[in-house]
Amino acid sequence: MIYSGKKAVVLGLGHSGQAAAHLLAEEGAAVTVCESLSTDDTRAKAADLRARGIDVLLGADADTDPTVYDIAVLSPGIDPVVPLVRNVVAKNVPIIGELELAFEECSCPVVAITGTNGKTTTTELTTAMLQSCGVRTMSSGNIGLPFAAAVRSSHELDVMILEVSSFQLETIRTFRPSVAVWLNLSPNHLDRYPGMPEYRAAKLRIFENQCPDDVAIVNAVNDLPPLAARTVTFSAAHPDADFTLEGTTIYHKGSPVLDMARTALQGVHNAENLMAALAIGNALHIDLAELAEAVGSYTPPAHRCEFVRDLDGVRWVNDSKATNLDAMEKAIRSQDRPVVLIAGGKDKGFEFDAIAPLVRERVRAAVLIGEMKTRIANSWSSVESTTCQTLEEAVAVAHDLAAEGDVVLFSPGTSSFDMFRNYGERGQIFKTAVQQLHSQKQTTP
Repeated sequence: MIYSGKKAVVLGLGHSGQAAAHLLAEEGAAVTVCESLSTDDTRAKAADLRARGIDVLLGADADTDPTVYDIAVLSPGIDPVVPLVRNVVAKNVPIIGELELAFEECSCPVVAITGTNGKTTTTELTTAMLQSCGVRTMSSGNIGLPFAAAVRSSHELDVMILEVSSFQLETIRTFRPSVAVWLNLSPNHLDRYPGMPEYRAAKLRIFENQCPDDVAIVNAVNDLPPLAARTVTFSAAHPDADFTLEGTTIYHKGSPVLDMARTALQGVHNAENLMAALAIGNALHIDLAELAEAVGSYTPPAHRCEFVRDLDGVRWVNDSKATNLDAMEKAIRSQDRPVVLIAGGKDKGFEFDAIAPLVRERVRAAVLIGEMKTRIANSWSSVESTTCQTLEEAVAVAHDLAAEGDVVLFSPGTSSFDMFRNYGERGQIFKTAVQQLHSQKQTTP
């Protein structure tokens, strides 16, 4: 009980903050939660926590709280530069994140998966694959269930599978995954970081505390610094990696392991997700043939190149999970039809110029929404573009533009928070709008 009898403050009242507060209270800490927002939602959450003996400060009271605490736990979604955090820093209170807090309480080894794209697919795939192989495991972290909530079950598990973000890694101290996975890196979160070097440095912290007994699984395309852990490489493009791709077959050191045609996962990006998952299982001493057999029953998560319906010969695909340009690029490249692309959303500090050549080559028409719609239209001036005020309007416009044999791909390329609560809500609204469309074909009497 590390924090028993200590005064602890949790910064942020989201899912991670609530889980951290409950965990600290169960340990015997005197817990206060500080949240800058005072809304109906945060007031309802505060009432629940207070009923459990946890103090809560909202609004200005949270930002100016004078109490000096023994420890502060920062929720990953909160930018360290906001007044809520600066107030704690000014009092020299030690700050850790929810990831670090939960790791201190974890009773089983940890597999941690990071990367700009593919984290959720790889985390869910790995968890399902290992469970099929008889491994007692579960997934948590950035994937939805906070690690601080899942850690209560760690004494019953063989291994915990974590999806971890750069935000979560910013505040680690001792966090040391037995297996750390680096899927890829591309521009993202540049509204939080000054530039790519800072974003990359935050991601690299996943390897910071690893030792030679641990395993680092990395994409061979990315040039990483020397790592202390034993390194295993994978790549769909690099022929010298440990796991490689030829056609639709994944190889391990020259021997065939898995034909992707036997799985529900398609495309080069999913090939690399599969390689990473197989490498994780192999690092945990499970035979590759057994792992490959287990992959066959896996169904991909929603909102990632998810087929919605076929209407009048037009395929509709929901890729709401594409919150950066790299994910959008992979989604466009994975299509085998002319593309009508619905894109746009929150301004995250990067431009869409870099993907313009691919859009010009593969996209027949673009329908644009969100804060960035006008700037994207300017970036993609060589492609027919239409701007819309709502996602429902964009679906209707795309329906009019698409012809038999096309695919309408909803791959925003940026975050959802300008219009929606999250990419899941955005994807669900897209799917609902698509399901409500009617055939444009004329029926004969």
